[in-house]
Order: sequence, then structure tokens, then C-alpha cells
Amino acid sequence: MTEPASSPAEPMMLAAEWLPEGPNGSLMTLSTLDDGAPDARTVVLSLIDTEGFHFHTDAASRKVAHIAADPRVALTILLAEQSRQIVVQGTAARVTSDEAAQAYADRSPYLKQLAWLNTHAFAALPEDERQDRWAAFAAEHGDDLAPAPGWIGFRVTPTRVSFWSGAPDTASRRLEYRRGPGGWETSLRAG
Repeated sequence: MTEPASSPAEPMMLAAEWLPEGPNGSLMTLSTLDDGAPDARTVVLSLIDTEGFHFHTDAASRKVAHIAADPRVALTILLAEQSRQIVVQGTAARVTSDEAAQAYADRSPYLKQLAWLNTHAFAALPEDERQDRWAAFAAEHGDDLAPAPGWIGFRVTPTRVSFWSGAPDTASRRLEYRRGPGGWETSLRAG
């Protein structure tokens, strides 16, 4: 765990250090509000930059409706093998269509196809029919798919980022960044 005095000035810099292979492909839990009740699902972290944490999805998804109603979100990135997690509280805003297209291009063939076929109608099909349609779609389109209709992205601009770390020989703790009027403030908190 980095001490506040020696920690990077920006939490996104420390997040990038904690994700040494880069964020693309890391999974995170996105929590939104649904009429005041929490809702959560796992999404792919596409990018970390100086502005925040990026993810991409289908515009018709429930999470997008939640963000449209209330853009306040939380992210949890679990790094289980290192006994670490990053928890982000912030506001989600749409990114450019160019960024969304690049994020789609960087996806695996499976995730590209999923963006096209992950619909309620497809989910309602019997398992064998879903498998047949999945294989037929892959055979027809291959790996070179254009972004699916409605493919969009969001950047979560953080107001608070906590870096939790645990160890078997001492109590866990969090290095917490809070955005204040003069920039980021850091403190150590109990785990």
C-alpha cells in the first residue's frame, strides 16, 4: 500500500499502477440507482485516463436507463490475487462515438458478437436454438464486425477513489482520494 505522502497526485495514476497489464479487459462491478434502490452488474473496464474510468455497453440496457435518470454511480474493481480492490464513486457521462468505436474494435470476437446478440428476445430462446443462432451469426459475420447499433460508452469522473489492500499479517486499510475544491486530498482509512 502506498502511503499518502508518496502516493501519486491523481488516483487514476495509482489505478493504472495497480492494473499493470492495462485496464482493457478488467472486470468491474458497476452500481447504479433504480428509483433509489441499488442495482449492480459486472462490466468490462475499457480505459483509465486522467479524467476517469471508461466502460462501454448497449444504449438499450437497464444500466443506461439508470444513468440517464441519475448519473451517480459506483465502481468496484476486485484484484483478488493481490488482496486489493479499487472502489470509485463518481458521475457517469457519455463519451464520443469515436471512443466507443475504438473500444468496440479492441473487444474480443466473443464480446463483439455479444454486443449484437445480447437481446431479451435472444435470451428467451431455448438453449439449443441460441447455440445454433450464435454459431450461424459467427459463420456469417466472422470476427470483423462493425459496432453494434446502440453501442455507446461512459466515462465515470470520480469524486472519491478508495484503494483497499489486505494482508494476512495485519489489518486491511484503504488509501482514500477525495476530490476537494483544491484538488485531490488523501487519507488512510480502516479497511
